Amino acid sequence: MGMFDGLLGNVLGSVLGNGGARQNPLAQAALQLLQQNGGIGGLVDRFRQAGYGAQADSWVSTGENQPIPPDALQQALGSGPLAGIASRLGMSSGDAAGGLAAMLPQLIDRLTPQGQVPGNQGDLVAQALALLQKSRGS
Repeated sequence: MGMFDGLLGNVLGSVLGNGGARQNPLAQAALQLLQQNGGIGGLVDRFRQAGYGAQADSWVSTGENQPIPPDALQQALGSGPLAGIASRLGMSSGDAAGGLAAMLPQLIDRLTPQGQVPGNQGDLVAQALALLQKSRGS
């Protein structure tokens, strides 16, 4: 499991960058969104249904990630989940949506390095959440 943890650590490190410790709660929220929406494929489908399929598909592909506007998260996920995340993190819904709109493309891109959703995506997301919680000491 050590090599798997190292791979996930690299994924999370590349997504979180230098502000990793500060952004852990937002990364945790992004991973929880993946879990709650059927994994990578389920979340990508939600964006497709909201009219942002090209952007979401670009995150899975091996090409460049297309950005997504923060309001697309509300369109795809509804205001309830975003309000819950914002409240839990002590920020405005707009700030939570902006942070997630910046983080989700990178996170999904890193979790799909071969340009397709991996068969063990549920395990990847669960392990990434566990690593984040461990790094926060919770």
